[in-house]
Amino acid sequence: MISFNNQNFQKEVLQSKIPVLVDFFADWCGPCQMAGPILEELAKEFEGKIKFGKLNVDESQQTAAKLGVMSIPTVILFKDGKEAGRQVGFPGKQGYLELIKNSLEISN
Repeated sequence: MISFNNQNFQKEVLQSKIPVLVDFFADWCGPCQMAGPILEELAKEFEGKIKFGKLNVDESQQTAAKLGVMSIPTVILFKDGKEAGRQVGFPGKQGYLELIKNSLEISN
């Protein structure tokens, strides 16, 4: 998974040719720690179809605030530079799969 920040967000996420799923997290967030391995697994399943990455909200507050991320974990799926779907909280693997499926209309 790629590390996103204020400096590379525009290029890596908003200008990406393929959809991008961004995990907004913090090291101190328990549910974020639970989401990490599941998102890593999904990154492998959707390799080549969706780019997966993480953005530390403590280190990149400007980007998180601009996107209205108020609580973590929050996952936002971007397609063609626009938000295609958002999941706040930890829904488990099935919840993330539904977000992907409903937002992009693809199956793995």
